Amino acid sequence: SLSRLRAEVESVSHESFARFLVEWHGISLNPKHQDGLLDIIERLQGAPIPATVLETDVLPARIHNYQPTDLDALLASGEVVWLGIRPTGSKDGRVALYSSSHLDLLATNIEPLEGEVYDAIRTALRGSGAAFFSHLHGQIGGLPAELLTKLWDLVWHGEVSNDSLVPLRNLLRGTQKRGPLNRRRLRFRNARPSGLPGSEGRWWLVSERRSRLATPSTDKRMALAQQLLERHGVFTREAVSMEELSGGFSSVYPILKALEESGQVRRGYFIEGLGATQFAVPGAEDMLRAHRDENDDICAVCLAATDPANPYGSALPWPSEIAGRPERSPGARVILANGKLIAFISRSGKSMNTHLSEDEVERRKELQALTSALTRLLERDLQRTIFFETIDGDAANKWPQVSRLTEHGFRSSSSGLLLSKKTHFEAINARR
Repeated sequence: SLSRLRAEVESVSHESFARFLVEWHGISLNPKHQDGLLDIIERLQGAPIPATVLETDVLPARIHNYQPTDLDALLASGEVVWLGIRPTGSKDGRVALYSSSHLDLLATNIEPLEGEVYDAIRTALRGSGAAFFSHLHGQIGGLPAELLTKLWDLVWHGEVSNDSLVPLRNLLRGTQKRGPLNRRRLRFRNARPSGLPGSEGRWWLVSERRSRLATPSTDKRMALAQQLLERHGVFTREAVSMEELSGGFSSVYPILKALEESGQVRRGYFIEGLGATQFAVPGAEDMLRAHRDENDDICAVCLAATDPANPYGSALPWPSEIAGRPERSPGARVILANGKLIAFISRSGKSMNTHLSEDEVERRKELQALTSALTRLLERDLQRTIFFETIDGDAANKWPQVSRLTEHGFRSSSSGLLLSKKTHFEAINARR
């Protein structure tokens, strides 16, 4: 019976799968057709997302007019927690969100870091339940900056977390926003340990929030497999690279196979060009089939390259037509038009490589979609300007299609192409 069911599956193209994944993650240009923040977190929970793009790209792509205070409210209520997964620099790393009810099942068991200061921090937090940084410094002593560094070592290791994302935001920015205080008062506050960027809020031990009873490994693997299916809809061996699974695909394959045998998921050759180990949850197969045919109107979305909704560079290979060496690196972005990757923007934001159709009519539609996706970055307040030095390896102002960008407010100069909020809205008014 399983063999017959697998044979009935008709595979779809890479572009069809990319269109499906964008819809599966609830990424819509229509604000009325978007899920709530908690629903989005339940789909993303456990995914290792770079901290620098979580609130600038990943969540705003799913929620119209995303407000950080909404996430802070869920964190403060205890419904949601965030954990560090691993550092990727001195002040950056990958983090994961979890609903509190799934923390025990989905969070990885880790070995504690060894060191006297780490032990002192754990002891202080274990005795107080949750503590401000000033309280920790009062108990442990030493230089505040060195203590904060050790505290963040524990955060990135997944041992300590906070009731808010404020310290993470300030750590990434490197500075705190302050009100119009006089100089004497500002100097006094800066002298306090709590004045250090990244020290704000109440800190707590993750182990104190988790159940004292050991969760059976089989239950954890089952929960992980179900979460991966929930996140991807159609989960493939190739998608493991974006999940950083301990043990790789083999750690969840027996569970996926058992779910298929029990009729809870379906296995088949859903996406052409990928391996045969593809598993789909109920409903995902029909949705995937519905995206087999491309719409006449081209609609583009701009995503972080590391977004789970972007299959390129993990589940799908990068298109060979994209010049350079595209990577799923923090800060890089992709623009998908009806599932086709039409542009890759480097992590610096100054270089763009395109993959446009040879057909003139299709290329014109793709360019329209490309400019619309770029201008929406400004409209949703992610950044004030967009500046390209190079496009497709050459000077941006000499790009053959540069007129399409200047029509939408890009200004050409000797150093490149610049689009600001002011020139963008001036171009809109001019077209009207």
